[in-house]
Amino acid sequence: MTSRIARIDTYLFRAEVSEPVKTSFGSIPRRSVLVLRVEDSDGAEGWGEIWCNFPPYSSNNKVYLVETVIAPVAIGMSSEDPREVWHTLTRKTHRWAIQSGEYGPIAACLAGLDLALWDLLARRKKLSLSAALGAAPALQSVPAYASGLNPDTAVQTVERAREAGFSAFKVKVAFSLEADLRVVDAINAGLRDGERLMVDANQGWEIDQARTAVVRLSERNLGWIEEPIPADSPAEHWAELAMLSGSAIAGGENVAGFPAFADMVQRGSHRVIQPDLLKWGGVTGCFAVGRHAVANGLTFCPHWLGSAIGLTASAHVLAAVGGPGLLEHDVMENPLREALATPFPRVEQGRFPLPAGPGIGFTPDVDNAKEWLLDHRSFSG
Repeated sequence: MTSRIARIDTYLFRAEVSEPVKTSFGSIPRRSVLVLRVEDSDGAEGWGEIWCNFPPYSSNNKVYLVETVIAPVAIGMSSEDPREVWHTLTRKTHRWAIQSGEYGPIAACLAGLDLALWDLLARRKKLSLSAALGAAPALQSVPAYASGLNPDTAVQTVERAREAGFSAFKVKVAFSLEADLRVVDAINAGLRDGERLMVDANQGWEIDQARTAVVRLSERNLGWIEEPIPADSPAEHWAELAMLSGSAIAGGENVAGFPAFADMVQRGSHRVIQPDLLKWGGVTGCFAVGRHAVANGLTFCPHWLGSAIGLTASAHVLAAVGGPGLLEHDVMENPLREALATPFPRVEQGRFPLPAGPGIGFTPDVDNAKEWLLDHRSFSG
């Protein structure tokens, strides 16, 4: 008998932080996490997370989208093939996304549901998520880098991240070119043998600024320069920057849809492809994009800035895709990242350990994070 989606729970958490994440487009003064739990008609469960790191209150809207748009059509669907569910719901919600203008929020809700169903499937098979996707069972960790570094505290954060086991780091830039160069030079001066540095402009420059910035920054031996211009900039602008830069150009977190990623891979201006599995596509889409990128000689580095659920899922997808990519691991203050996963996986010698349990490897501890719980809702047929 076919197992079906019988119940969907959402848990909305929010925590204030003492040091906001600072980007060229604004700051993130608080951390929101929207957790999704799916239960099938046999009582099996799977866990996901819905992207909502910016703006901080966008998570509230997504709770209502799950309640009024996603859950009513998902309840009763077969839970046995996450890919089929994601493709079917993407088709079913297409016109609603057009009508509402909520393309991104609806895609994020579907991505979170897709992860929960993959987690459920892997748990039923008693496999890790990476093994369910085809990774070698013996693979126990993936390389990772410390992300989210604010420019004004970057040197101290690098030292803290190094003590925590990291050997690669990424700092925010695109505040002013001279300030950007100062912070990059300060970090580079303290790097040890085998360590590397990347920068993230968060779409911060117009093309005329980026022409100068990528040349000056790439003289600093950077691993990559991420999102120097808006993600929807013309192909010729990306091609020009790729030719000007001595460092690889990276991006993908703000790209959605197989055609857009296929075009990005085919053009080759981006040497590092960074889809966010919970912003668009879920495991289904991100895994496909990652394999396509690696098959075409590019580097796949999944983007993530949220809790341990999405972080660990990204690690499993990276393990299954393979290649020389790194896992993005936010190291800035976020009590929800650690609270939902006990014990929290710790980086060792630059590698993030894949939890040994089935699915994503752990069951999210919502009770441990109850002091930050704002809303819990349950939907069933």
